[in-house]
Amino acid sequence: MSENKYLVEVKNLKQYFPITTGFLKTTMLKAVDDVSFSIRKGETLGLVGESGCGKTTVGRTLLHLYKPTGGQVLFDGKEVSAATMKEYRRRAQMVFQDPYSSLNPRMTVGDIVAEPIDVHKLCKNRKERDERVRELLATVGISSEQATRYAHEFSGGQRQRIGIARALASNPEFIVCDEPVSALDVSIQAQVVNMLEDLQSKLGLSYLFIAHDLSVVKHISNRIAVMYLGHIVEMADANELHHNPAHPYTISLLSAVPIPDPDRARESKRIVLEGDVPSPMRMPSGCPFRTRCARATAKCAECRPELREVAPGHVAACHNL
Repeated sequence: MSENKYLVEVKNLKQYFPITTGFLKTTMLKAVDDVSFSIRKGETLGLVGESGCGKTTVGRTLLHLYKPTGGQVLFDGKEVSAATMKEYRRRAQMVFQDPYSSLNPRMTVGDIVAEPIDVHKLCKNRKERDERVRELLATVGISSEQATRYAHEFSGGQRQRIGIARALASNPEFIVCDEPVSALDVSIQAQVVNMLEDLQSKLGLSYLFIAHDLSVVKHISNRIAVMYLGHIVEMADANELHHNPAHPYTISLLSAVPIPDPDRARESKRIVLEGDVPSPMRMPSGCPFRTRCARATAKCAECRPELREVAPGHVAACHNL
């Protein structure tokens, strides 16, 4: 591996989908538009925002599950291309949101976990392969005796653990965690998040952690990026973002996070955003957030604000900062 400072670099990533809106009429839905960020080796970048803001599309496009409309993805200093795709597939994996639909119901758990091993030919023989599968299952807290069972025989938390074991099977360095705990009970969420942290510490993994729950993201992330309608509107260190949010959208999101202290909760003010999220097919001019922003001015309708530094390592896209 090279001595590149960043393991993953995303530059001006775009993902547009053609949508048919009438008879022989097609328009482009800009799901991700000009997104840039970097992830260091061993770091977790949290990605948060409302449903439909493009978080999952960023993760899938980053792994080339969707072919990018534009922009670059660099992995360990090298641009991801058709020539490097197979190696990239081995070194970068994904844990999917839904543990029910992401596992093949016709395959045993052992075969599901072994599939990346088989595809990348990582074991010399069947005995070595089976031993590796048992080791992976044990790593995520699943008994090796359960390798012959099918996915429907497991609970949601166990299925997500199996999905994590499958992601680890190819010895990756980078994992996209696409809302890996949103479908789980709260107690199980804590177990899975703690396991991901332990695996990161043990294996030196880097994560892109996509989620809705800001408290979970703060717990596991080194830095956090906030998305709104296909754009990153703020990015900072996790503690800095929680204590000194700059963008009005981030401030409103944080105001909705439950506070366990009753006295502090009574003192806090909930900021309720007016209006609905605009359609990505009919984006407002200028700043995409201006239709719901109390700070909006005439300038906000004229041009979209660029990310600029508001504190060391803290960037936000707002004309009124």
